[in-house]
Amino acid sequence: MLLTLSSYSLLGYMAAFSHKAVADPESDRQAMRAFYQKRFPDIAPEAHKDGVYAFDENAREQWLELEDFPPYEIAIDEGQELFESPLADGSNYSDCFGDGAVKNQFPYFDEQKGEVITLELAINTCRSQHGDQPLPYDGAEITRLTAYIAFQSRGQTIAVAEPANEGALAAYNDGKRFYASRRGQLNFACTSCHVQLAGNRLRAEHLSASLGQVSHWPAYRLKWQDVGSLHRRFARCIKQVGAEPFPAQSKEYRNLEYFLTYISNGLPLNGPSIRK
Repeated sequence: MLLTLSSYSLLGYMAAFSHKAVADPESDRQAMRAFYQKRFPDIAPEAHKDGVYAFDENAREQWLELEDFPPYEIAIDEGQELFESPLADGSNYSDCFGDGAVKNQFPYFDEQKGEVITLELAINTCRSQHGDQPLPYDGAEITRLTAYIAFQSRGQTIAVAEPANEGALAAYNDGKRFYASRRGQLNFACTSCHVQLAGNRLRAEHLSASLGQVSHWPAYRLKWQDVGSLHRRFARCIKQVGAEPFPAQSKEYRNLEYFLTYISNGLPLNGPSIRK
């Protein structure tokens, strides 16, 4: 049976959603926005694109100072060089992605393939179509390419098509279930931090809301001293609660990204960005 967000016993979050047995993604999205608007009345939903910087003014000031000379600029430049370099048959990535301003088209559910297609999967499909080997999903080259594409796509509005067929709804619901499932030694779910405790501090750091979590990736994390992918961040979170992470671009992570991106529909893209 498909779950609804109301199935999750997380205080007021539970009351924010309908009790339908079938997933209704648009109702989920509207209820998610309403939940955070009620909880944080002084923060506009669109401001959640900035993550924790929507809550923490001191951290926001430090972030804006870093953005004057952003450490991810090198990754963007390297990504542009890769984007414009010839593939095996003499074409380049523009034959697949135009000028690169395409991030708001991802992820999407491909009915023919029966799976969620992320930007990273599309990059490797492009390479295969033009005679090149796929890139490692956890490697620097694909991350630089996505950094350039994210930069080209800044200001676009997240616009994932509503899951409407059985396969898309199943993938969406799988991502939603993953987000709410407790795991690891700490027995935490993603919702434990980003719904129940959103805006609060954990280990001296503010916890971001679910809304807007996908808008700024890939991101330069000060802890990594490098630009990394959203799936790398997923893996780190799962490790932190004492569970075994999945590989980058696994079905589990792609479905999770699909769910999180859909509920952030309407928010502007602002990657790459900087996070602690």
